[in-house]
Amino acid sequence: MSPERGPWIKTIPRDEADERLIEAVQKQASLYPKEYATPVASLMSPEPGVQAAGIVMSHSLLPDTLYHAFATYGTLLSPDLPLSRQQHEMIAATVSALNRCHY
Repeated sequence: MSPERGPWIKTIPRDEADERLIEAVQKQASLYPKEYATPVASLMSPEPGVQAAGIVMSHSLLPDTLYHAFATYGTLLSPDLPLSRQQHEMIAATVSALNRCHY
């Protein structure tokens, strides 16, 4: 598949989400530092009118997996740990570049 189109993954839109999926999205989002709450191009959010990142919603068919995968990352971003947001972003950018990730 061309990089312009990217992969196609079936996701569940907010208006079709059941309570289990909405709860998983809300619970994992609550673990992220407040500065990560800025909306990005996305599909669904814990709150109506705000959308969660597409990478989160790529797991929407498996709400338990969605929660556990992104809750783990959310706890690693805790401001109680020694790394700053700038360091998190530097690590993420480096890993993305090494993986030749386009975003």
